[in-house]
Amino acid sequence: MLIQPGPLLSKIDSPADLKELDQAQLVAVCDELRQFIVDNVSVYGGHFGASLGVVELTVALHYIFDTPKDQLVWDVGHQAYGHKILTGRRDNFHTNRIYKGLSGFPKRKESDYDTFGVGHSSTSISAALGMAMANQYKKDDRQHIAIIGDGAMTGGLAFEGMNHAGVSNSNLIIILNDNCMSIDPNVGALKDYLTDVTTSGTYNRVKDDVWKLLSKFSKFGKSAQEVVSKVENSIKSLLLKQSNLFESLNLRYFGPVDGHDVHHLTNVLNDLKNIPGPKILHCVTVKGKGYKPAEEGNATKWHAPGKFDKVTGEVFKKIPDAPQPPKYQDVFGHTLVELAEENDKIMGITPAMPSGSSMNIMMKAMPDRAFDVGIAEQHAVTFSAGLATQGLIPFCNIYSTFMQRAFDQVVHDVCTQNLTVNFCLDRAGFAGADGPTHHGAYDIAYMRCIPNMIVAAPMNEAELRNLMYTAQLPREGQAFTIRYPRGQGVMPEWRTDMQKVAIGTGRKISDGEDVAILTLGHIGNYAIDAKAALSDEGLVPAHYDMRFVKPLDEELLHDIFRNFKKVITVEDGCIMGGFGSAVLEFMAENGYSAQVVRLGIPDDFIEHGTQEQLHAECGFDAEHITLKVREMVGAKTPSNTSAN
Repeated sequence: MLIQPGPLLSKIDSPADLKELDQAQLVAVCDELRQFIVDNVSVYGGHFGASLGVVELTVALHYIFDTPKDQLVWDVGHQAYGHKILTGRRDNFHTNRIYKGLSGFPKRKESDYDTFGVGHSSTSISAALGMAMANQYKKDDRQHIAIIGDGAMTGGLAFEGMNHAGVSNSNLIIILNDNCMSIDPNVGALKDYLTDVTTSGTYNRVKDDVWKLLSKFSKFGKSAQEVVSKVENSIKSLLLKQSNLFESLNLRYFGPVDGHDVHHLTNVLNDLKNIPGPKILHCVTVKGKGYKPAEEGNATKWHAPGKFDKVTGEVFKKIPDAPQPPKYQDVFGHTLVELAEENDKIMGITPAMPSGSSMNIMMKAMPDRAFDVGIAEQHAVTFSAGLATQGLIPFCNIYSTFMQRAFDQVVHDVCTQNLTVNFCLDRAGFAGADGPTHHGAYDIAYMRCIPNMIVAAPMNEAELRNLMYTAQLPREGQAFTIRYPRGQGVMPEWRTDMQKVAIGTGRKISDGEDVAILTLGHIGNYAIDAKAALSDEGLVPAHYDMRFVKPLDEELLHDIFRNFKKVITVEDGCIMGGFGSAVLEFMAENGYSAQVVRLGIPDDFIEHGTQEQLHAECGFDAEHITLKVREMVGAKTPSNTSAN
């Protein structure tokens, strides 16, 4: 079912079409754009609240600026649905986040209007500043606008960018979309500061009156502009009873303004583009604006609700016929509380993902022992290191893709100092519809290369519990990484008794002959399915769950290479430097000779789709494992079997 746009929106194929409208028509355009997003997401799914909150801002930006010559940089990409719809992708928007369809985030190769790709947050200011400085060097007078919001201002990179921008004299506008939310509610001192600014009634009343007067003065030359700047700064400091954070970084501060008043936004943006130097516009918005259940209900729920009834607000959920396995993240959350109840040294840390990682379970049960540190992965790791120096046992839960941002801290602040920090990497492997910016493809390779690091992956929920139990036991000076995928496990009855796992030990799942299949983590369940399919053909490969990639179970590997000349390794991580590479290194170092085939994520950035679609595309699902076994033993593929 294709969603039909409203009469004005149906004629907007580019920002040039938007500019043909009278300013008085922009309110109607915003209404139609908001409804189009609601209609599409309710039917097809996707992110929701963030884009609804910036509808007016999106329309105003494309109405005032000459995009794509003037360059918009969105941060984070959750905000950009309206931007995509207004820039020629309206008729394909129903393919958003679907395999082979539009990306859910800005993507440079998708459109000239997407000037900078974004999936992680807090990048817009640095990127837009780089663009501005490049065009200043080239004597190009185009505008550069960074739209930062949805919690991204809590990331350290945003402050690094502002610190540089303040001394750059660049043609840069920073728009702070202040809705007090990322996926979960924002935390920290910056959130409190912005709340103080936006709730200062005196400042907001005086600001509106003074703005018009100052804008008139600014037309009378440099000396008048200097006076305006001093008066403006004095008013802000006096009425807010403190120095302005952004002005102290040498950024001209304007606002706060109503981010849902499209007429006022167009007037303000039109003024700002004629003011030289770096500046910041503080817009106050409501996440989910215009859809009552999202405005009044659980904002976290409406960040990405899935398919829903747009009239009632009921989110559609499949009701299974039988008990289902839990999500790995929920097993982590509940198990952490179980362990913490028995061990008072355990602490939980997450960077702005309490609901996504299920750290919120511990935050509710033990609020003094679980911390949301904001979108600040580097801080999360070093904060965890600080806890560990005092004899506590931190479980630092970070999505695999976001852990990449804190690699230096893992090396220097944790492992170099022999600190026993536990890293639980959620969303390891393919993240699904979020695409390449969110795939956890590289953690096996980048963690196994660090000294003083243990790296493991559970094949099921019981193994995750056992590894977490093991990680909280005393050990000497090593960090411990446990990686697990997005989505469900395989055990409806998952609350098993926890047992210690000997570090660096794997296990034989089943005996076999001719071929040994070595797997790491949840993906090993594909090998079980493959072996079941092959048994009907008289093929019986052996299957080993290696469990640890560092340290490897060398005793088990010696046994494997003494008995098998054909070996398949399977992992849901990058082949380059990953689990299969570790096995090849062992084989070479110990003088074995065998045919080893590695299945995993190839040396490429894989686009979005369901996890099953991407596993098949990369050739390590159950069907491709069966094909590889047949190929290695020279067996024919049954005529009724095929793989893409």
